[in-house]
Amino acid sequence: MAEITAAAVKALREKTDLPMMECKKALTEAGGDEEKAIAILKEQFKKVQLKRADNATEEGRVFIAVRDGAAEAAMVEIQCESAPVATGEVLRDLGQAMADHLLNGPGATTPAELMAQTPPGATKSFQETYEEIVNKIREKIVVNRIARVTGPVGAYVHHDYKTGVLFQATGKVSNPEILRDVAMHIAALRPSCATAEQVDPALVKAERDRLSAEAKASGKPDNIIDKMVDGRMKVFYAEQGVLLFQPFAKDDSKTVGQALSEAGLTIVGFHRWKVGG
Repeated sequence: MAEITAAAVKALREKTDLPMMECKKALTEAGGDEEKAIAILKEQFKKVQLKRADNATEEGRVFIAVRDGAAEAAMVEIQCESAPVATGEVLRDLGQAMADHLLNGPGATTPAELMAQTPPGATKSFQETYEEIVNKIREKIVVNRIARVTGPVGAYVHHDYKTGVLFQATGKVSNPEILRDVAMHIAALRPSCATAEQVDPALVKAERDRLSAEAKASGKPDNIIDKMVDGRMKVFYAEQGVLLFQPFAKDDSKTVGQALSEAGLTIVGFHRWKVGG
């Protein structure tokens, strides 16, 4: 059996950043061959992944990257088991690198597609880096969601990093702050959808019928019933969580829709993610 020297163990640890005992065990199994030992250590990722497969990932972090001028933005959500890992430097660096690459690279439609890519200047793909992190931390980590949208786009990540929003609009941006303000509104007020057209048509019809019957029963003239119903439907849409009809968080004297109209913008949609939600 080949002698496993302290220097060999130290050299392997410096290359892998794994515990000394793990490195020594791998070198022993590999008969002192460093390359084989590295391969053995990489295989441990699968064992860690299998062992922790059923563990809950209720912690994590949302990462956002925005192109200058709010022309485009990307968002990545990574889940993990513990708060220290979620707020740690290792996960932070991986997540931000992935968001930056999603924005500036060739693009991806799934986490797996993004993970397979290698960022500029790097020698390892995101997947390889991710496996090394899991191997070292020994915790279940999941790249859960990714999104990339064209703008104008407002982006916001809450101070706890667990809630992220991308708000997408059309129009010429004269006041960029409105985009971020609406993104912050979405984070805080949690609208269920962007426009009235996205509300269940059956609910809309039932409410219009109810309001029309009430107006007719009150003896209102037929020529103003529709206008009355249209006005009261705005309240209904706000209660249903339609973003455009919600009172704007920054200035509740107007709705979000009115604030956007004043800024020359039209809503397209939004992504609101909450870690674990």
